[in-house]
Amino acid sequence: MVEITKTGKKICALGLFSLVSLLCFALDWPVREGALVSNFGSNDGGVPVLGNSFTAAGSVYPSDVGHVVFVHDPGNTASRLPSPLGSWTAIDHGDNLVGIYGRYESRGNAAVPNLVEKNTVIASAGSSGWTEQNGLYFAFFDRKERRWINPSLIISAPEDPNPPVIRQVELRNAAGTSFNPAQVQRISQGLYTIYVDAADTGSGQGEVLAPNRIICSVNGAEAGILSFEALVSKDGQRMVYRSGIIPAAGVYSEQGFTLGEIRFARGQALLEVEVLDMTGNSRSSSFRLTVE
Repeated sequence: MVEITKTGKKICALGLFSLVSLLCFALDWPVREGALVSNFGSNDGGVPVLGNSFTAAGSVYPSDVGHVVFVHDPGNTASRLPSPLGSWTAIDHGDNLVGIYGRYESRGNAAVPNLVEKNTVIASAGSSGWTEQNGLYFAFFDRKERRWINPSLIISAPEDPNPPVIRQVELRNAAGTSFNPAQVQRISQGLYTIYVDAADTGSGQGEVLAPNRIICSVNGAEAGILSFEALVSKDGQRMVYRSGIIPAAGVYSEQGFTLGEIRFARGQALLEVEVLDMTGNSRSSSFRLTVE
């Protein structure tokens, strides 16, 4: 079990993308105790996850004071569309930040007050929606910027003593041939796509989570950086921050994450990959290549 009751840290400048619309918050996790089993940015079969999922029991609380803007229950007739979140509640926490609390136990006819405080019980952890685990799904959406925000940017991430893992780094040339730089030290000059299969192991209890950032460089020069701080909704697509804003479909794959394209010229090349998690742990791998 991971204790997740730490008081939220105040954030004024949110890393690389400075989410200025969020001002400064001190929010809490919506369940008092539980295990984080999936987090923002995780690779779900080539699709990015938009929030955090916990296995938990007991009451669900708002992360902060706010106004309830929508409540959905499987028996709710306000919408005829099925929801993968099952029972869920949307709470406006101010400054265009909306918290989504879902997959909890059905409330039936129980009402949720329009104005909630941090100690207001809004639900009980459960297994409604597209899940078989008892717990809660939790996400943040910035309505002004139309982007999903990593909750761990605003709330202190659960304690994590373990650095991320780099399972594999793969180079693929224009002909589609793949090379593992840990095994092949000589490659031909040209353009290569780099894939990185990396994850955060959380508390070491079997979680496979998304890291905070993956950085790729060649001979000390940045060649690609993928951030898991926010995901943008644009024209019906999920967009990610990878040296700019691009469609998530061009980054998430079954092999892991695409860091971009690198052109190798003849000579010696030092390829470096660094992975960081939300608590500051890091892991790096270096590969010396002879380019012919």
